[in-house]
Amino acid sequence: MAERWRIAVGQLSQETNHFNPVPTVEADFAASGILRGDAVLHGWSAAQREVPGFLRVLREAGHEAVPTLAAWCPAAGGPVARATFEHLLGELLNLLRGAGRLDGVLLALHGAMVLEDADDAEAEIIGRLRAALPPSTPVVVTLDLHGHVTPAMLQSDVAFVAYREYPHIDMFETGERAARLLLDTLAGARRPVMALAKRPMVVSPVGARTPDPPLSELCAMARAAEDAGEVIHVGLFPVQPWLDVPELGFAVLVTGDGDAAAAQAVAERIADAAWAMRARFDPGLTPLEEAIRTGLAGPGTTVIGDCGDAPTGGALADHPGVLRALLAAGAERHGRPVLLTLNDPPAAAAAHEAGLGARCRFRLGHARTPGAPVEIEAEVVALHDGRFELRDGGATGSVIEHGPSAVLCHGALRIAVRSAPGNEWDTNAYRSLGFDPAEAGVVFVKSPAHFRVAYAPLAMRVIAADTPGPCAANTARIPWTRVTRPLWPLDPV
Repeated sequence: MAERWRIAVGQLSQETNHFNPVPTVEADFAASGILRGDAVLHGWSAAQREVPGFLRVLREAGHEAVPTLAAWCPAAGGPVARATFEHLLGELLNLLRGAGRLDGVLLALHGAMVLEDADDAEAEIIGRLRAALPPSTPVVVTLDLHGHVTPAMLQSDVAFVAYREYPHIDMFETGERAARLLLDTLAGARRPVMALAKRPMVVSPVGARTPDPPLSELCAMARAAEDAGEVIHVGLFPVQPWLDVPELGFAVLVTGDGDAAAAQAVAERIADAAWAMRARFDPGLTPLEEAIRTGLAGPGTTVIGDCGDAPTGGALADHPGVLRALLAAGAERHGRPVLLTLNDPPAAAAAHEAGLGARCRFRLGHARTPGAPVEIEAEVVALHDGRFELRDGGATGSVIEHGPSAVLCHGALRIAVRSAPGNEWDTNAYRSLGFDPAEAGVVFVKSPAHFRVAYAPLAMRVIAADTPGPCAANTARIPWTRVTRPLWPLDPV
């Protein structure tokens, strides 16, 4: 190797849901552990995420990783408070400025961060990062495929690499691809140029999974363009639909190799194909009451996605709609356990205070959002600190912190109450509490799609339910007011 490059490594990522009324503050980032300095190099344990992917490639190639700051939210949330953003970004930039000579930067973003006073946080991050670097220093950024990609993000000497998979099972590999692109750029083997094509359409994440048509067909087009050498990378962005911002839509972001016109042609071709198949992105949602009837009547285990109240989409996970519907259906009399969760800090605290075996009355739900809770009598059958590790694919090895947690038993119902919203798509969210989902009759998971990776192998049937909450999987129920019109499916375009 002729030269040992010094590459800055960092992360600042959060996925915003405009319909979550609670702002995201620094404590929300700290819940997953903000890593600073050398902790960025060594603090990931076995987590299969973007930054560890960066680090593996740099280490194996013999280059120096220069740590800055890694801050991310374990679950989506409301718009980020400006003070929190300034503090975290300021720290990252100060560490960058004090790092000495840098040959390049690797940065993990999400793509759908919104601030309380600005719609395009990623464009601001990239612009301020560029201003802190010497001109022409190459930067490669990773993005979640639910990012809201804007023209303002496309700045000089910045290339992008996106997740290829949803459910998100390639975070680590995305980091590796980004690092290889940066090294190839520094070596002169690549000359990245960006092209963006957008179409005025928003599709439900439930109907936009990369293993399944129609998105799988667009993925095949993207990989074919890469394999043919037309472009370096094609990123598909079906977008996070719970943003209320102008220019929301389906994006195709292409990284070309020195030929901007060729990159734009590929972007337009795939965007046109997405537009032509827009009506095929049917999420196949089942009304909640019907999903419950099917689960209670069927043999084996039925896994139901509680799509509307998913913390990974930005919900506070405290909506008791599923519990209320289960009680109305008499699910507490079912012959096998019925598992569900709620983010309810007061109920979790009361259960810990009462202790194992205590039978108490609990008011469950709407701990942080407006609405009427559900009152039931239940026995405390498990207590836990709420800390567990993802094991089933997608950020595998990451540690989740739900805070003090408890399981309440009401007949067949097993209600896991938590003290903080967080990732629930992994079976260890239940197993860590002492319950095997494979032995349950019905299992609810607050997730629109990713839960299928972990739960489909143990389920006789998987249902995506049209449940209430700020992550409505039915796009007809999303209360947009600021999006640019016309926008499909709101308008007949």
